[in-house]
Amino acid sequence: MAFGNKPQSMDNLLKEFMKRIPHRTKLQRGMVLHVWPEIVGERINSVCKNLHFEGSRLVVEVETAAWRHEIHMNRFSIAKKLNDKVGSKIVKEIVVRSA
Repeated sequence: MAFGNKPQSMDNLLKEFMKRIPHRTKLQRGMVLHVWPEIVGERINSVCKNLHFEGSRLVVEVETAAWRHEIHMNRFSIAKKLNDKVGSKIVKEIVVRSA
């Protein structure tokens, strides 16, 4: 860092770094999977399994139809929070399936 430059936040530095690396999409998908518990909370996370990407769709399997309905109703807000957290619109859609 040169003298006279203001320090940047780690969040901004990470976003700039992400713009320049190859395989950015895979890394961003991994970041989404990592922050999922933080975004949805411990209770919802505890009923989710087999969280994975199919293309740009984030697929979540839940234990019951009631949880499927709950997450389905909030899928747009969850997707926005996930995308905001990783600084990219990597999640285009959330698909919720009950086992």
